[in-house]
Amino acid sequence: MQLGINLGYWGAGMDGDNLAVAQEAERLGYSVCWAAEAYGSDAATVLSWVAAQTERIDVGSAIFQIPARQPAMTAMTAATLDSLSGGRFRLGLGVSGPQVSEGWYGVRFDKPLARTREYVEIVRRAMTRERLTYEGEHWTLPLPGGPGKPLRLTVHPQREHIPLYIAAIGPKNLEQAGEIADGALLIFPSADHLEDTTLTHVRAGREKAGKTLEGFDVCPTLPIAVGDDRDVARLADTFRPYTALYVGGMGSAKQNFYNRLAQRMGYEKEAAEIQQKYLSGDKQGAAAAIPQDLIDKTTLLGSVDRIADRMKAYAAAGVTTLSLAPAGFTLEERIASLRAGSEALERAGLA
Repeated sequence: MQLGINLGYWGAGMDGDNLAVAQEAERLGYSVCWAAEAYGSDAATVLSWVAAQTERIDVGSAIFQIPARQPAMTAMTAATLDSLSGGRFRLGLGVSGPQVSEGWYGVRFDKPLARTREYVEIVRRAMTRERLTYEGEHWTLPLPGGPGKPLRLTVHPQREHIPLYIAAIGPKNLEQAGEIADGALLIFPSADHLEDTTLTHVRAGREKAGKTLEGFDVCPTLPIAVGDDRDVARLADTFRPYTALYVGGMGSAKQNFYNRLAQRMGYEKEAAEIQQKYLSGDKQGAAAAIPQDLIDKTTLLGSVDRIADRMKAYAAAGVTTLSLAPAGFTLEERIASLRAGSEALERAGLA
């Protein structure tokens, strides 16, 4: 199992430290540095900045939002980043959620599975550098009856095949990721529930494509906070606002994929309470309603030895790249978490 680092969103108050975090992750042998986007910083600019000041670590989008870009533009960006980084780019895609898709981009959040499938087909076709034509439900290239003509990507990617990941949570999305992608980007993964909530669906998609899980990158992001094992409850409290935001407030009351995931993990009553309080404006109450067990199962908390044991469980469950989101209010604290993650991997015998 390899380690990655997830910088999250640029603009979260730690921008000055993020480059140093990425560079330390590279020094420690982490395999990939991911950056996210929602409705603030864009991931492509951040990844360019990191790639220009590192040498070995891969850079990946977690994610490029599908409603934000036409698929041909994503192919252009992927090819450019792969070329500029010397073949170190990983393309992560996702549909985002209804609030961002419709409120920020003005794109209807409908038929996300069909839209994703067509998007991936166009991106991959464009990056073959053949003349681009496509006829689908959501995209037709070139547009009929106009001056458009089939064009060829002029940029040469460093590699013929750029690894493509899909951010997936729901069963159908996970199955499609297994069928059409090279990896899945996961959030709030529990080693105890990974088979039932995730891998059984990914495996079904791989079987559709005539493949196995061999070579497919199962890549969850886990927050990490290092401390004494007797202090796990306090460490868990660090992530209450983060968990409440996703389980309670992401998406909408009817379409919150993270809330549904918590329900599939056995927290039906708690997930409903968290969402009700969060959407009514009681964010503190929503955070307080989160069971400590839910946080502990979806983060890495405690001593290096405890984290090493958890890493063993994730590796045994089928995780192939574990991306860490180091907690801390200072650069020193975040670096300490990175180093603890690297040490834990070694102690687990997984390095």
